[in-house]
Amino acid sequence: MPGLFKSKVVIVTGAGGAIGRATALGFAAEGAQVTVVDLNRDTTHETVEMICKAGGEALAAVADVSSDVDVATMVKQTIDRFGGLDCAVNNAGITHPDDAKWDEAVFRNIIDTNLVSQMLCMKHEIPQMLARGKGAIVNMSSVMGLVSSSEPVLHGYTASKHAVIGLSKSAALQYARSGIRVNALCPGVTRSAMVDAAMAMGDAIRERMLNFAPVGRVAEPAEIAECAIWLCSDKASFVTGHALVADGGFTAQ
Repeated sequence: MPGLFKSKVVIVTGAGGAIGRATALGFAAEGAQVTVVDLNRDTTHETVEMICKAGGEALAAVADVSSDVDVATMVKQTIDRFGGLDCAVNNAGITHPDDAKWDEAVFRNIIDTNLVSQMLCMKHEIPQMLARGKGAIVNMSSVMGLVSSSEPVLHGYTASKHAVIGLSKSAALQYARSGIRVNALCPGVTRSAMVDAAMAMGDAIRERMLNFAPVGRVAEPAEIAECAIWLCSDKASFVTGHALVADGGFTAQ
């Protein structure tokens, strides 16, 4: 239903990548004014151009979401441009080819990008939503936030995505009576640069990921975006503190 988010203001982080871009485009198609956030300037502006060409309205915010200063700035840019904030999809995240090597610098980088960033985003997003008296946040976890993997081994990624679910539940309880809903989204293997990088680790890993889901295929970014958009919508008005799984049946095994 076009117009589901008419006159609503939405922040999407990691919006230069596959799932983030699909999510930003989906919100814009539903009438939202979207702040497109990514560390990569080129892909950030590409997403904004795609939204604008389709008749939507978007703001480009180049930011490192593991930086408190950058996050505060991108939220301020949103308020200055659009006048408020209604929803956020905190989607930015990384994997690393050395995640199995017990490397402290790698582990900390993953935790900062995948987990600390979401804390910082909520720290600055929630006060703006409280000012509206209502809001919805989706924090991107993963199916690896519910299980683990032996091929590939992903220590930091798995730890960070498990923690995202806990963080989301904690925030949901804190603001349950304040009109702010907070949920986590747990995608399975989805077409993206991150998945391409994981598949490049070896043929066995590539084969496992291609056949990860019982449905026999990987997810398309737009399929995950639809879940995030629904969680932010009033159609999910009684859903908070939940970890929604979109994994093609993997965790049903």
